[in-house]
Amino acid sequence: MGAQQVRERFAELYGADPEGVWAAPGRVNLIGEHTDYNDGFVMPFALPHQTTAAVSRRTDGVLRLHSADVGGGVVELGLDALAPQSDTGWTAYPAGVVWALREAGHAVTGADVHLSSTVPTGAGLSSSAALEVVVALALNDLYELGLQPWQLARLCQRAENSYVGAPTGIMDQTASACCEQGHALFLDTRDLSQRQIPFDLAAEGLRLLVVDTQVKHAHSGGEYGKRRAGCEKGAALLGVDALRDVPYAGLDAALARLGGDEEVVRLVRHVVTEDERVERTVSLLRSGDTRAIGPVLTEGHASLRDDFRISCPELDLVVDTALAHGALGARMTGGGFGGSAIVLAEATDVDTLTKAVEEAFAAAGHTAPRVFEAVPSPGARRVV
Repeated sequence: MGAQQVRERFAELYGADPEGVWAAPGRVNLIGEHTDYNDGFVMPFALPHQTTAAVSRRTDGVLRLHSADVGGGVVELGLDALAPQSDTGWTAYPAGVVWALREAGHAVTGADVHLSSTVPTGAGLSSSAALEVVVALALNDLYELGLQPWQLARLCQRAENSYVGAPTGIMDQTASACCEQGHALFLDTRDLSQRQIPFDLAAEGLRLLVVDTQVKHAHSGGEYGKRRAGCEKGAALLGVDALRDVPYAGLDAALARLGGDEEVVRLVRHVVTEDERVERTVSLLRSGDTRAIGPVLTEGHASLRDDFRISCPELDLVVDTALAHGALGARMTGGGFGGSAIVLAEATDVDTLTKAVEEAFAAAGHTAPRVFEAVPSPGARRVV
């Protein structure tokens, strides 16, 4: 649904034109998985898929929400009644943003919101972050709060952690809020310092495919939280603030200090090596050796599969099939336990790879995957 359609639907629902229309993208993470809540490095870029919101202010302490994608009517909430983990539905994400803004002292007095999204849900492409960021940006503009994109990302993360109850890191919200067209975002999640790294695959005859396995996941479920708790345990045992502080050169010595706790050893090994893979990818891209990042992506998948243990048969099938048919590199992306994989390929190989993956899924009896090209796109912005 385009901006004009969102605007018109808002008017039908609420009886007046919105004050504006905003958009925030989903993201795909090129490299740097499960490092963000360990104060590490990540490298996402924004997708052309986005959540669009038409919004107007209210002064009566009421939040009215409607989604074109969920079904049902307008949901009406009282701002004074908003409380963490009081809602398990989709409305928890926008409501959590309003709660976080008010908890931070910002005088938000209500809003009418209509939302429409093209970001696939449950595919590991940050549909929830796009929803949070678009609402935060709209309210920031309408209420003239003066918050910077990185500050909005922080508030959105608090909404997801505290209000929704999902223990996610800062990457998804920062990517949606801060990415730039034609670039990947090299983000240090400890201090939120950013570098925009040129990432123009088309100019080099390359493509990055996203393969949505159609296997759904839920971050607020137990397995994601277990991995995070295990990483925190590893940091505590090693006497560091976060696993980011374990040097790659000293990894073997650090793992030896963990003794026989094999699960924690695996988690620590993944995070420390993944941070190194992010830095290596940045160096390769900055030197113009884009094709050389392919094996780094594949290394990352092996680590997520074998050490972090968050892959699944469908994701492994995408990676194995793509590599067998000439892909430069491939890996799962996102939180894991389903969702999507990315495939770096020569532009001339895209059709062959896509057909091979689709045929492999059919032969295995899996639901047909959704395959599309990932093009680095703009971050959150006002569109009307």
